[in-house]
Amino acid sequence: MFMAIYLDHAATTPIDPRVREAMMPFLDDFFGNPSSIHQYGRKVRLAIDQARLQVAEALQADPSRIIFTSGGTEADNLAIMGVAAWYKEQGKNHVITSQIEHHAVLDTCRYLEKIGFDVTYLPVDSTGVVDVEALRKAITPKTSLISIMYGNNEVGTIQPIEEIGNIAHSYGIVFHTDAVQAFGLIDFQIERLPVDLVSVSAHKINGPKGVGALYFSKKVHLLPRVFGGTQEKRRRAGTENVPGIIGFGHAAKITKENRLAHQEEMWQLRKLFLSELKKQEIHFVVNGHPENVLPHILNISFPDIDTETMLINFDLEDIACASGSACTSGALSVSHVLEAMRLPQDVTNSAIRFSFGKGNTKEEIKQTVEKTAKIIRRLTTS
Repeated sequence: MFMAIYLDHAATTPIDPRVREAMMPFLDDFFGNPSSIHQYGRKVRLAIDQARLQVAEALQADPSRIIFTSGGTEADNLAIMGVAAWYKEQGKNHVITSQIEHHAVLDTCRYLEKIGFDVTYLPVDSTGVVDVEALRKAITPKTSLISIMYGNNEVGTIQPIEEIGNIAHSYGIVFHTDAVQAFGLIDFQIERLPVDLVSVSAHKINGPKGVGALYFSKKVHLLPRVFGGTQEKRRRAGTENVPGIIGFGHAAKITKENRLAHQEEMWQLRKLFLSELKKQEIHFVVNGHPENVLPHILNISFPDIDTETMLINFDLEDIACASGSACTSGALSVSHVLEAMRLPQDVTNSAIRFSFGKGNTKEEIKQTVEKTAKIIRRLTTS
């Protein structure tokens, strides 16, 4: 019997039962406010400190440099707005990013433009890699921040983060990377990388939704964007999302312990999908870099059929996949990432993102490919 298959892990992942179990006591027994000085508050504060340590260890970072947020979007906003605001007071009002960032970065940069900042949006090549020479040329004496994602959420392309960071630091510029998709798959040694701010999120690593974190190095000046309390070292006020933070910490711990095995499993599923698809002898194009790519993301175009039609048919076949970012795919518009890669129109108009995760099996991949071929043959011969 064919069961529903979930291949949209880049949008969100199912919560790990062990994570849920770790969270439950903080929805019931341990209900204190972590800012309270009595024993109810102190117990919760200790648990938050432990979760902060767990996230820091997964990133190989100093736990004192971790700020908990409501997710990757807020982490991106805090990094960009917080740094830009401080440097504007120093006479610097130029920010550099790329054309293929998540909208959490792009929309924040567009807001900065509305309030008087200059923003440069770097081009990418046909595989989604940022033009490093264009980056060098874009730098001015007023550049305060460069924000380039680690691995793209739509096509999986990994950016030359170390090279970009070294360029940024050679000019005394702060470097931020959105690592939401890369976290849990890449071996982060943050304090050995030339990065100053890193955004991550819990629900991409089988943790709860509504909680993320921002790593910021000791040299970063970061003005708060939320005011009203002393939480998170006065950089993010508000009573903490305690169950979410506890869940994030536990998910990070599991991720750290299983990263290599998980990474290898994702590579195997990706390779199997492509090999099975080739056997079907149907027309398809793989989007993104052929080698430097996140293993759990596979963006494929089927040029004979448009994206919307494919997604409807996949859903009818009980296969969950996407056209791109979960934050924009509901609009069913052409991906800004694929447009920036300057791919042919029939490729950009027919792209599907399959993203793998825990729980997916080789049998599911084979079934998905069979269903894909069936859909394409039916739609192209009718």
